[in-house]
Amino acid sequence: MKVAFVGKGGSGKTTLSSLFVRHLAARGLPVVAIDADINQHMGVALGLDEARAAEVPAMGDRLPEIKEWLRGDNPRISSAAAMVKTTPPGAGSRLLRVGGDDPVHALGYDVDGITLLATGPFNDDDLGVACYHSKTGAVELYLNHLVDGPGEYVVVDMTAGADTFASGLFTRFDLMFLVAEPTRKGVGVYRQYTDYARDYDVAITVVGNKVQGDGDVAYLREHVGDDLLTWLGQSAAVRALEQGRGGVPLEPANEAALDRMLAAVDARERDWDRFRRQGVEFHVKNARSWANRAVGEDLEAQVDHGFRFPVPVAG
Repeated sequence: MKVAFVGKGGSGKTTLSSLFVRHLAARGLPVVAIDADINQHMGVALGLDEARAAEVPAMGDRLPEIKEWLRGDNPRISSAAAMVKTTPPGAGSRLLRVGGDDPVHALGYDVDGITLLATGPFNDDDLGVACYHSKTGAVELYLNHLVDGPGEYVVVDMTAGADTFASGLFTRFDLMFLVAEPTRKGVGVYRQYTDYARDYDVAITVVGNKVQGDGDVAYLREHVGDDLLTWLGQSAAVRALEQGRGGVPLEPANEAALDRMLAAVDARERDWDRFRRQGVEFHVKNARSWANRAVGEDLEAQVDHGFRFPVPVAG
């Protein structure tokens, strides 16, 4: 299952996404964690020190190599340079599997059984000449070509704010957890996200964070209604992790919230035909609006209308 954590800056989405990843790994479940935030903090949130977190190879810096490998011998794609972030797989393309032996997962850093991938930071060389979507394009291509099976999880910590909807990336997920504080700004982001996603059959559920009591829960329910899945309160365990200390167990109520989140993910049913159709729709939209001009080719010709994903089964 493909899962995204989204929300406004400071809502705690990196903290919650790392807690959820740890929750999966503690149960022996295969999980890939992807730091796609412009502020790269997921490695540290998963327990790496700053120096080791900075050593995680940047997917954004390896985009030409990633494109070349994914292209394979697909005859509809003239070159790796002609691939854009929305280019869908077709006959001859190489597909990815969670934990697979491929150049993309080889960029991952093992953190206690978790495969950590990172888009890479926005650095001085990017200023004035690139936008952060050039980094997250690697994640979009990864998800477009990933065949994840039952009991396999990819968890993406997205960049803050509405930039999540600046490409078709938001349609690549089985479920999006919108992390919302019980504040006017927190629920305002919820309304903005649901407005954007309404016409695209995207599943969004709300996880309250920094909840201090029944009044906060009531506030969230008033403003997001049945979309409120669960909530997490103040946590001594999270504080210890943020201070670089381990060994403090997560509170039972917060552990139960993570269980509800996992149950919500597992309850989703993957529709591979819809997943492919949405990807093709956004590729055609991108081709017509900017990509054909940028590349100098008709990128709609990259679409292999007869291609179907091989549907994996439980092992």
